[in-house]
Amino acid sequence: MLLYYFNGSTSKSLLLLSYLLLSSFIAMAADDFYKEFDLTWGGPRAKILNGGQILTLSLDKASGSGFQSKKEYLFGRIDMQLKLVAGDSAGTVTAYYLSSQGATHDEIDFEFLGNVSGQPYILHTNVFAQGKGGREQQFYLWFDPTRNFHTYSIVWNPQRIIFLVDNIPIREFNNAEKLGVPYPKSQPMRLYSSLWNADDWATRGGLVKTDWTKAPFTAYYRNFNANACTWSSSTASSSCSSSTKFGNDLVDNSWQTQELDAWSRRRLRWVQKNYMIYNYCSDLKRFSQGLPPECKPSKFH
Repeated sequence: MLLYYFNGSTSKSLLLLSYLLLSSFIAMAADDFYKEFDLTWGGPRAKILNGGQILTLSLDKASGSGFQSKKEYLFGRIDMQLKLVAGDSAGTVTAYYLSSQGATHDEIDFEFLGNVSGQPYILHTNVFAQGKGGREQQFYLWFDPTRNFHTYSIVWNPQRIIFLVDNIPIREFNNAEKLGVPYPKSQPMRLYSSLWNADDWATRGGLVKTDWTKAPFTAYYRNFNANACTWSSSTASSSCSSSTKFGNDLVDNSWQTQELDAWSRRRLRWVQKNYMIYNYCSDLKRFSQGLPPECKPSKFH
C-alpha cells in the first residue's frame, strides 16, 4: 500500500503515482464502448471513436447528447475516465450517474458544473433513494479536469456508497436504514452520461449564461470498467462472482464489502477540509427544523 502524507512535494508525488497506477489498471481492464453503451440522444453529437476506445459527447445551441449502458447493475464498482469541456464552459453540465427508472427511482450522481475560463469546475454529488434526493455535496477539484483524463468512480454495496476521484475518496454515504433513511439497494441501475445546457442554474445560480460562440462544447470518455453485479430482467436476479478476470489478471471484488480504512479516511478528511464547498448536512438555514437524520451521526453522510 502506498503511504500518504498531506504535505509538501511528497503528497503531490504520491497523488500522481496513485493516479498513474490506477490509470494503468483501468486501461488494461477497459471495455469497448460499442459493446457496453448505446448512444441515446443528440444524433451525431455523440460519437464512439478509435475502434470503441473513446466516446465523445458534444453540445451546441440546438442540442446536447447522451449515452447509457446496455447493462443494468445491482451493486458494483464503476470507473470511467473523463476529460471535461475546456475553456469557457459556463452554463454546461456534464452528468455521469447511475439511475433506475420511475417516480421512486434510485440515483447516484456525479455532475460537473461548468464555469467561465480560469474559474474552477464544481463537482456536484447527490444520492437519491426511493425518489428522494436533496443530499448534495459539492467540491472543487485539486487539478484542472479539462487538461487530462481523470478517473471518477462509484463504489456501491449494501453497506455504503463511496465517491472517488483518481481513487481518492471524496464522499461516503452509509446505509442508515436503521434511522429510517431509505438506501438504494433493490433497484438495478444503468450508467448514464449526458452533456447539456443548464444555464438557468448551473453557473452562479444561472447568472452566467452559456456563450454559444464557443460551441460546440465537447467532453471525452475512455477506459470504462464495471466490476459489478449484472442484473438480468429475464430472471429478475443479479449475477456477480467473487472475482473477475481481466486478461491474465484475477481481480478481487473487494468492493462488495469495501469500507474506508484509516488511510482512506485521512484522504477523505483532506478533500472535505480543503475542497468541499457545500454540504447539505451543514445547511442549518435549509433545514431549520432539524438536519436529516443521517446527518447527525457524521459517519452516515
